[in-house]
Amino acid sequence: MSAPGRWANAGAGSDLEAAEYLTSADRLLRERLRGTESLWPRACVWLLRLALEAALRALWHRENASVATVSMRAQLLSLNSLDSLDPAVPARADHLWTVLSGACHYHPYELSPTVAELRSWHADVAALTQILASHGVS
Repeated sequence: MSAPGRWANAGAGSDLEAAEYLTSADRLLRERLRGTESLWPRACVWLLRLALEAALRALWHRENASVATVSMRAQLLSLNSLDSLDPAVPARADHLWTVLSGACHYHPYELSPTVAELRSWHADVAALTQILASHGVS
């Protein structure tokens, strides 16, 4: 008997949840909140990654709920099994999640993401969440 993955208890994920994360990330990009001077770029990246993950979980709850409980890497790989999804979407989602995951973590030899990078990632996540939200909905 195999134990459920560590993501089994993760939130169900919803398109609304993804939109809320994107709205919060956008707020960090537009406004400087007091006390976040050096923290906001990585907080923004975390919110973007959470938005992408919520959109993926919501997709899997619509398509195949058992996939929503596996690791994010497995969810990304499983995108290739959706025949009606544009073939570029799985690679795009995987690349974006990998980039965001790397940018989430502090490395003493790397700079924080720039505003231009954050805005670009925000646009990419927003577009991808829309694609994922519209998939399988009639």
